[in-house]
Amino acid sequence: MKRHAIVIGAGGGIGRALVDALSQGEVAGDSSPDHETDQETFSVTAISRGHDPDRDACSVVDWIESTYSEDNIERICHRLLRENIRPDYVFICNGVLHGDAFQPEKRLEAFDPDAFMQVIDVNARLPLLWLKHLVPVLKQGERCVVTAFSARVGSIGDNGLGGWYSYRASKSALNMLLKTASVELARRLPAVKLVAFHPGTTDTELSRPFQSRVPEGQLLDSDFVARRVISIVQTLDADGELSYLDWQGETVPW
Repeated sequence: MKRHAIVIGAGGGIGRALVDALSQGEVAGDSSPDHETDQETFSVTAISRGHDPDRDACSVVDWIESTYSEDNIERICHRLLRENIRPDYVFICNGVLHGDAFQPEKRLEAFDPDAFMQVIDVNARLPLLWLKHLVPVLKQGERCVVTAFSARVGSIGDNGLGGWYSYRASKSALNMLLKTASVELARRLPAVKLVAFHPGTTDTELSRPFQSRVPEGQLLDSDFVARRVISIVQTLDADGELSYLDWQGETVPW
């Protein structure tokens, strides 16, 4: 069965892995007890800040460059609408933990309001902007699972270590925004399912400065995480709820 997936933030480690897995047919269809086993193939719309010339030869991937300004996001979504794109899956992979001028805060004295706003902007505001402008596109299709990459550290109930004020707050904010959107979309777009996904500590640029602290065997490969999230969302039905899931498919406490 032919499906269509939109990968936003396709230039990052997990985003690239998602594009590769989807375009190369490295995922199987849903084989859960309530569904017939079906081999799914995908065409992919990949969106990132920079173009990827290495993937120009891939006939099933349409690569779109984005500045991630709201005007640009709106233009891209209008293009998807004109081209009658009917996504079955949307993956919003944008995220930031550190930058050239800031690191996650270990103590209150390290809190920087400017860094905080940068982290909130990328991790919370940007995914909601995409969701806002994708509404007309999502109206065209039937069932669609929209997955935004959150993190376990956004869980208030699971926070036993403290620290990382900006990153934790941004992921908690993202979770609340998605939860609020799920209430609205349950009425407006009942065939759309929203997911906040925790990928685990994955071997990407985001986690690289902190990988020495990860216990042996717990650092995940981006290709593995990509295949896991695809297999998880393939089994989900539109139920009007936001699911907060980790890479094992387990529910994360709010």
